[in-house]
Amino acid sequence: MSLRPFDTGDFAERMRRGAEAAAAAGFDGLLVAPGPDLQYFTGYRPAVTERLTMLVLAAGREPALIVPKLERPDAEHAAGAGAVVMTDWTDGADPYAAALPLLGDGTRFAVSDNAWAMHLLGLQRAVPGSSYAALTESLPMLRAVKDRHELERLAAAGAAADQTYEDILNVRFAGRRESEIAADLASLLREHGHEQVDFTVVGSGPNGANPHHEAGERVIEVGDAVVLDFGGLKDGYGSDTTRTVHVGDVIDPEVQRVHDLVREAQQAAFEAVRPGIACQEVDRVAREVIAAGGYGEYFIHRVGHGIGLTTHEPPYMVEGEEREVVPGMCFSIEPGVYLPGRFGVRIEDIVTATETGAERFNNTPHEMAVVH
Repeated sequence: MSLRPFDTGDFAERMRRGAEAAAAAGFDGLLVAPGPDLQYFTGYRPAVTERLTMLVLAAGREPALIVPKLERPDAEHAAGAGAVVMTDWTDGADPYAAALPLLGDGTRFAVSDNAWAMHLLGLQRAVPGSSYAALTESLPMLRAVKDRHELERLAAAGAAADQTYEDILNVRFAGRRESEIAADLASLLREHGHEQVDFTVVGSGPNGANPHHEAGERVIEVGDAVVLDFGGLKDGYGSDTTRTVHVGDVIDPEVQRVHDLVREAQQAAFEAVRPGIACQEVDRVAREVIAAGGYGEYFIHRVGHGIGLTTHEPPYMVEGEEREVVPGMCFSIEPGVYLPGRFGVRIEDIVTATETGAERFNNTPHEMAVVH
């Protein structure tokens, strides 16, 4: 499938919505630093350095982008550059004084989570009495609802991760180190179109009881359950999937029982997704299934996280998150059970909420695959 590039109109609409959301939340503006937020609003991906680059979005005003003078040519080539008023500053000048006119009379701003402390402190000095709130706390749903073109990219990333999983089932596991399987996963993700690999968790045997185990030098043995959790970015959007496989045909009955329970929990949570349900309810549904099966204390993390330009972003499907699911939200559903010193099991798909329920972006079988 051919993916349509985002154009100036797409970015202009995003900036308009961002400014309106900030105003509705009581902010004088939204300050966007280099990173995924700036990429989302403008398509511009500069290197993150000590030089100030900042997009200012405020309701009733044109979007304004200030950049270092030496980086202006690159900024002008960004897909969303035509929708902003651009200004620059020169080395040796005070960048915060140069940014001051862009802020208008505002003193209360929402700001990208990954803004450098030195830049935030510089702005505070330039605007005495100003205050700032991190986007994840103040406007967490800003990038959460994806448009059709974003959904197409997430679907393509999910399909590439699925192809990676199908291919990894054909490699030899027994007698090889976790790090070797992790390298295979990274290579396959790139082979299937990922420009960036973010993680390749390979947790074999007792290491599977650590949800974020760093693949190490443990040699995988026949009889091991192996948690495979991997993903990254394809065409700028994230993939993230987990399957638990078994090395050898003879599966310990408890491993099979736990795997069946996690699979049931994952399916129940998927079926619970619908517009209007609170995010925390998706977590609760999966947790209730695992608790009823006798393993509640071993499900030690939230059931899901949002995904988009980054592999972890709002919304978070976790107890206490009362925001409602909205069509176009994309997030993981990944219940797990982790028995210390023994084994772990996790099954994860990326899903998107639709008008009537949910759709999976990962479609490989949930049954425990046998590898050798």
